[in-house]
Amino acid sequence: MNKKIIIGITAGLIIAAIAAGAYIMSERQHANENETTAANEQEPSTETTYETEKNDTASDQQKTDGATHGKILVVYYSATGSTKEAAMQIAENLQADTFEIIPENIYTADDLDWTNDHSRVSQEHNDEALREVALTISKPEQWHDYDTVLIGYPIWWGIAAWPVNDFIKNNDFSGKTVIPFCTSASSGIGSSGKLLEEMAGSGNWLAGERFGSGASAENIKAWTDSLQEIIAQ
Repeated sequence: MNKKIIIGITAGLIIAAIAAGAYIMSERQHANENETTAANEQEPSTETTYETEKNDTASDQQKTDGATHGKILVVYYSATGSTKEAAMQIAENLQADTFEIIPENIYTADDLDWTNDHSRVSQEHNDEALREVALTISKPEQWHDYDTVLIGYPIWWGIAAWPVNDFIKNNDFSGKTVIPFCTSASSGIGSSGKLLEEMAGSGNWLAGERFGSGASAENIKAWTDSLQEIIAQ
């Protein structure tokens, strides 16, 4: 056979072999790339499923807690800060929401000077017609969702500070357990809770508790611990 023909055939076979090898390598690389792409596309889906499962579990836990204990609201009026401190501690102990009663016309230090016969509180004490204290907000949001309401106030002349009255008159306590508490330097809770109950005309009102100014966290916790069984019913 002619040498040139043999060399041509041999060269052709070599080129064909190289081309075939290159094609096989290209197909393998393409297949690997497809596998990698498929794997990368599946990872976010797996993470999303896991996060959804965690969120569903948290949601179920929240529903269970709410169904077991009911929703609790701590309502308070604080003239000097003592009642607010007690209310915040009570809310923390009971894992409750809070609502502050705020008069449209805030009481100043001079207004609260009960030793002055001409101060605002003295005049309001002497004339019941002046005790109609308008509030910035009278009705809490989602009021109907709360099963238990604790109402805190300072004692003024043996009764609940009258800025609380507007809140009591403007809300329906039907179906709710209501527990009053108060702060005072020396006076007890007296009949203040009973008078508020009569003003409300609805709700299951329980005996209240009095705390001195600057009540300790231990004393407040002892009281809130005693309420756990009542609230859980």
